Amino acid sequence: MSLGCFRVITIAREYGSGGAAVAAALAERLQFELLDRKLIEKIAEAGRIAPELAERFDEHVDRWLDRIGRALRFGSFEAVSGVAESDLVDAKRLAVISGQIITEAAAVGRCVIVGRGAQCLLTGRADVFHAFVYASPDERLRNLRIKLGAGTPAEAAIAAVDQERAAYVREHFGRDWLDPHLYHLMVNTDLGRAAAVEAIFAALEKGVGGFA
Repeated sequence: MSLGCFRVITIAREYGSGGAAVAAALAERLQFELLDRKLIEKIAEAGRIAPELAERFDEHVDRWLDRIGRALRFGSFEAVSGVAESDLVDAKRLAVISGQIITEAAAVGRCVIVGRGAQCLLTGRADVFHAFVYASPDERLRNLRIKLGAGTPAEAAIAAVDQERAAYVREHFGRDWLDPHLYHLMVNTDLGRAAAVEAIFAALEKGVGGFA
């Protein structure tokens, strides 16, 4: 299958796999723009909310109880003056904004996009390469204990974040986050993040047309 020239790379990742670091290293090597933390900042700007609030709702889905609560609070007979900013924001709205920003970034090209369902938003495009970064449970625990501290319940964090990311893709795109058919390459960081970057780079070079 001809993939054409790759102008955009999406990186989906298990929590604790080091996928964000792999994406950053890849972006630096290719001299592409990295859309990870910067994507949150752009979402906050577009949604006119604080970056901290955008990060809170990032790659999350609204629970049914939250939706009911908002409906009760903001029915047609209720005013919204004096309401906290967080009560006027929901994950669905931010997911729409995120999708718009990702689509616009892909139109410009030369970017590495981390998470946020980009592999689904941009699926089928010949100029986009999709990778999934994962690692063994032991490696992920080791990474998170370094990042979060020895006293943090890393196992629970892994389960919670992975569940949220899977739910985000399922809710907004109707796809299975772990479906290998969403990706050109699934790479394990147990052998090191540098090796993962090399594996992705090698796959990109094999694509018909190389880089745009």
